[in-house]
Amino acid sequence: MDIMKEALMRLTRREHLDGELAHVCFDGLFQGDISQVQAGAFLLGLRIKGETASEIASAAEVALSHARLVNIERVAPVAIDTCGTGGDGKKSFNCSTAVSLYLADMGYKVVKHGNRAISGNCGSADVIRALGIPFPEEERDVLSLLERTNFAFLFAPTFHPAFSRVAPLRQELAVPTIFNLLGPLLNPAMPSHQLLGVGDERYLLPMATVLRDRGVHRAAVVHGNGYDEITPTGDTRVILISSGEMKELIISPESLGISRCREEDLRCENREEAISLMERVLLGGLTGPVRDMVAMNLAMALFLLEEDISLEEAMDISLKKLEQGIDRGRFYVT
Repeated sequence: MDIMKEALMRLTRREHLDGELAHVCFDGLFQGDISQVQAGAFLLGLRIKGETASEIASAAEVALSHARLVNIERVAPVAIDTCGTGGDGKKSFNCSTAVSLYLADMGYKVVKHGNRAISGNCGSADVIRALGIPFPEEERDVLSLLERTNFAFLFAPTFHPAFSRVAPLRQELAVPTIFNLLGPLLNPAMPSHQLLGVGDERYLLPMATVLRDRGVHRAAVVHGNGYDEITPTGDTRVILISSGEMKELIISPESLGISRCREEDLRCENREEAISLMERVLLGGLTGPVRDMVAMNLAMALFLLEEDISLEEAMDISLKKLEQGIDRGRFYVT
């Protein structure tokens, strides 16, 4: 494949790939038209050079072109996803999943994109499965769940069957590649709002740029002191996207009335502990650092969805809701 050879030559010189060239290469990769050797060299070359917003956007665009897309416009023209990249190595509580369930219980439409655990102990799919919440497989089921419960979990392997072609390569490479960034950009429902955490601070601006250029209505890309969440362990960098504009801010725990904590306070040692903690968070009344982290992220999601309230006001709402807990029964439909 001459185009792939051209791309590899550029990558050896640490040159960025233009959108068209990157698009053709990723399409060849997903179609299985390039050798495993070239595919591995391509992915490693991108990682060593550092993936640009344009390259990430091209990869996401191609991946979505091979996906089973879901049109939620009729039932959820305003909807949010809280999917992060993962990969921060912190083995922390699955905050984004808790936030998504709280949002749905508060009446917001949530299309949560996720997968099983890859680098952590417990991924969003592991939690959702343990809670007994259904995994819809067809568009009609997604729409039905959104109408009846405000929540639909989109299990990545179900809606991205083409990824099965690149899975063996990723496993054999055994190092992070651009695919470790793509999850939050591949929600097949393309929601209007997004809270996206990145575990590697270098990708904060590129990921925000992709969301802005894609036309997301409001979003926040966050990196919290080494976490792909807003965290009470330290300051969090945030890039806000609103109607095509981007601005950056720093959120400290103190600015939201929260005390700083240690990383150990947020750590879950295994899957069982993570699920047990999720049960306690959803029950309501929990205090301490885990509650604080969920509240901070829930506040940011509310701030994105409710354009007439401040982040501080959203934090007050979040803390009150976390005291109440959620109605678990609303998610168990037949």
